[in-house]
Amino acid sequence: MEWLATLGRRGLSLSARLGRASLLMLAMLRGLPALLRRPRLLLEQLLSVGVLTVLIVAVSGIFVGMVLGLQGHYILSRFGAEATLGVMVAASLVRELGPVVTALLYAGRAGSAMSAEIGLMKATEQLSGLEMMAVNPEHRVLTPRLIAGIISMPLLAAMFSVLGVYGGWFVGVGLLGVDEGTYWAQMQSQIDWNDDVLNGVIKSVVFGVVCTWIAIFQGYECVPTSEGVSRATTRTVVHSSLAVLGLDFVLTAMMFD
Repeated sequence: MEWLATLGRRGLSLSARLGRASLLMLAMLRGLPALLRRPRLLLEQLLSVGVLTVLIVAVSGIFVGMVLGLQGHYILSRFGAEATLGVMVAASLVRELGPVVTALLYAGRAGSAMSAEIGLMKATEQLSGLEMMAVNPEHRVLTPRLIAGIISMPLLAAMFSVLGVYGGWFVGVGLLGVDEGTYWAQMQSQIDWNDDVLNGVIKSVVFGVVCTWIAIFQGYECVPTSEGVSRATTRTVVHSSLAVLGLDFVLTAMMFD
C-alpha cells in the first residue's frame, strides 16, 4: 500500500500548489487598480516580455511558413490542388501553429527569464525589502508582468502568422510558380474571421494567461537558492509547454466540435 500513500501525498501536494497559484492570481488581479496609476511599470514589462521576444518569433514565423509552403506544395501537387496552397498555409498558421508555436517560444524565452528574475529577487531578499517598505510586491512586481504577458502573446502570435503567410507566399509563388492571384484570392475567400482568426486570437490569449501565470508562480514559489532558481526556470518551460499542448487540444475540440 506504499504506492497508494505516495500517490495520496503527491495529490495533496499538487492540490496545495494549485491553491497557492490560484491565490497568487487573485492577489495579482487585485493589483490592477494600482497598475493603472503607474503605467510605466507596464511599459517596462512590455519591452522585456514582448519586444525582446519579437526577433525569435519573427524568424521562426518566416521559416515555418516557408516549410509549410514546401510541404504543402508537394502534397497538393499530387492531387492537382496547388491553387489551395494559400488556404492551407493560412489555416495551419492562424488556427494552430501561430498560437501554439508562439506560446512555446514565449515560454522558452520570456517565461524562463521571468521566473529567473523573480526567483533572484526572492533569493536576494528584494521582495522582502519591498514588504519592509510597505510596498506590496505582488502588486508592484508581479501584476505588471502578468498583464504584459497577456497583452504580448496575441500580438506575437499575429505577427508569427502574418510572417508565416508571407514565408509561404515566397516559397509557393516566388520559387515554385504558384499563381499569386490564386494564392491570395483562395486565402481571402476560405479563411473565416470567426471560425479561424478569432479562434486563434482566443487561443493566444489563453496561452498568454497560462504561460505567464506559470512563470510568475514558479519564480515566486522557488527555493531562494541558485539551485532552486534553476529548477524553477526548468519547471516553467516544461509545465508551460505541457499546458499549451494540452489546452490546445481542449480548445480545438471546443471550437471545431
